[in-house]
Amino acid sequence: MVGMSDLVIQRTVAESQSERSEIIFPADANALGNLFGGRLMQYIDLVGAMAASRHARAITVTASMDHLDFVAPVHVGDLLILKASVNRAYRTSMEVGVKAMVEDVREQCLKHVSSAYLTYVAVDQQGHGLVVPQLVTETEHQKRRFEDAGRRREMRSDEILRRKEMRAKLKPGWYV
Repeated sequence: MVGMSDLVIQRTVAESQSERSEIIFPADANALGNLFGGRLMQYIDLVGAMAASRHARAITVTASMDHLDFVAPVHVGDLLILKASVNRAYRTSMEVGVKAMVEDVREQCLKHVSSAYLTYVAVDQQGHGLVVPQLVTETEHQKRRFEDAGRRREMRSDEILRRKEMRAKLKPGWYV
């Protein structure tokens, strides 16, 4: 007999994919009329959190943004489209990939401007980690992203260990 606690919850990538659109205004831009990088990071974090929360069906918090590429500038007046997908789910965390594009509405084409990988953790109201559903990949593209996420996690784990060891060796006043 299978108990409720023995059931494994699964969700497909498509069930949690998220999209966000923004028109870029002068208040969002620097003196050259380009979108501030920090504002783009905010939009990326928001759409990533939407995908993670949909997958977990819970509150999620950003644990890391370990890779962010600014491929091309985003200008005042541009229509920015951000798309997020859960790449892989672990026990309480998920890697989410976000792609940002500018839409040329006249030509009806998209131009890639940025990509990022973020890690989110599902939490309860007290901030304790919650187990998230396993991810079901259906397409070859989703399967590749799933495998790539595993390799990135290994690299992140190695880097976290390296930094922890480095901090342990620091003497008081190292920052002066």
